Amino acid sequence: MSTHVSPWSAAVRQRSIVRRYLLPAALVAGALAIQGCAQVPSQPFGGADASDPNHRVPSAGYRPVLTGYSSQRPVDPSPWVERNRQVAPAPEKGGQ
Repeated sequence: MSTHVSPWSAAVRQRSIVRRYLLPAALVAGALAIQGCAQVPSQPFGGADASDPNHRVPSAGYRPVLTGYSSQRPVDPSPWVERNRQVAPAPEKGGQ
């Protein structure tokens, strides 16, 4: 009797896999296809219409690419006492 149950249960398992994975996947794919055909809103983005010739835009200015560049190459270490004096807060006047 158990030999008859095994093929039957495999067929039931196969159907449950189809119902569990393929049916929801097909429904999602169909919903996405229908959504892709939906009408596009007339104003999808906020702000002024870019095709309006009377719309004001900021002027384009030239800025060199290397503005503010400083070399990051290795240098010899400077004396640490001098570097500490440069970055230390200024002493308070009239204080102790």
